[in-house]
Amino acid sequence: MQMEFPEPTIPDHVPPSLVRPFPYVFGTTTPEDPFGDWASAVHEGPDIFYAPHAYPGGTPSWIVRRMEDLRKIYMDTDTFSSKDFSPFAKLVGESWTNLPVEIDPPDHAKYRAFINPLFTPKAMAKLEDKIRGYAVEYIENFRERGSCEFMADFAFEFPIKVFLELMDFPLSNTKQFLEWEYGLLHEMDMWKIADATRNVVGFLREQIEDRRKNPRDDIISYALNVEVEGRKLNEDELVGFTFNLFIGGLDTVSTNMGHQFLHLARNPQDQQLLKDDPKQIPHAIDEMMRAYAAVTTFRTCTKETEFGGVRMMPGDKVAMSTTLAGRDPAEFPEPQQIRFDRKPRHVSFGFGPHMCVGMHLAKREMRIAIEEFTSRIPQFGVKPDHQIEYHLGMIQPVTLPLVW
Repeated sequence: MQMEFPEPTIPDHVPPSLVRPFPYVFGTTTPEDPFGDWASAVHEGPDIFYAPHAYPGGTPSWIVRRMEDLRKIYMDTDTFSSKDFSPFAKLVGESWTNLPVEIDPPDHAKYRAFINPLFTPKAMAKLEDKIRGYAVEYIENFRERGSCEFMADFAFEFPIKVFLELMDFPLSNTKQFLEWEYGLLHEMDMWKIADATRNVVGFLREQIEDRRKNPRDDIISYALNVEVEGRKLNEDELVGFTFNLFIGGLDTVSTNMGHQFLHLARNPQDQQLLKDDPKQIPHAIDEMMRAYAAVTTFRTCTKETEFGGVRMMPGDKVAMSTTLAGRDPAEFPEPQQIRFDRKPRHVSFGFGPHMCVGMHLAKREMRIAIEEFTSRIPQFGVKPDHQIEYHLGMIQPVTLPLVW
């Protein structure tokens, strides 16, 4: 689906030679493979260029394609701020901030200090049996059917059930949550994004108030009781913290599972390898997260600076495309080849101070999903004649019908 955009205003400091089209446009879909020829074409161009429609809402951003440059930007939080990298709060005229991802150091550390204990490897290991039980439950529901629509039947059910339990949100609301999440991450129309934001924030405020009156053993109740520098979190901090968890918990793992199972469905030799030797699954997950990195976040330039030979000005947006980073031929020789023994240093969970707080839970969920699916389901493939279509922005298969 192609979108029509108004002609952008290109700032005076941007050389016309660096203004280039960019195929990864938020809120659109494509039947083309966004990881193969698209990424290769971008990597044949300049290291840094200016795309008129890269930021949500079809507005401009610098595109940095090299892994080495992305790592530098991740670490230079003075020049490249995470604040307001997403449009959500501003769209609805509110003052909260996605917490901790939109907080820069040194303040970032004080928030991570209370969040990190929730998601340590040790804390996540305690959930192993429960997570595995959920995975088995969903797989057994369709195993004898000989087919499933993987995104709807598994990817948007299994990890979300784990998240909803951690938050103690009603499982019956899953369909509504996914509609809101779609509005946040896959719409181009800013009014629809704003509407989804209002709905999510309204729900989260209700949940926060409920936990104040009826505390229980869940993440919101925990957040109500923690102290940061000797004080409780204020309302904006509670909303920003829970909103960030909502986005991360409802889409990111599901998206990665979609890409991983599409790869396995298209590559029976890799599927068989993991079936025969499940110890390779963690390595396979890392390599697939490199090759099918789905997330683009943004930084905002805080001061006039020259980076990579390009002049950037305060307010300029900079796209942090993990998709391009994972396919950077300077970092990964023959990046189009998927090799489970590569053991890549990818940035699909971020890098530096903003490493994903939920990465240990995400890796556990992905590992268990592949372990249980490959052990319980015969060799599977994509339904014949099905054309895979992808959402862009957060790159994700729209549907993935599997057969066995």
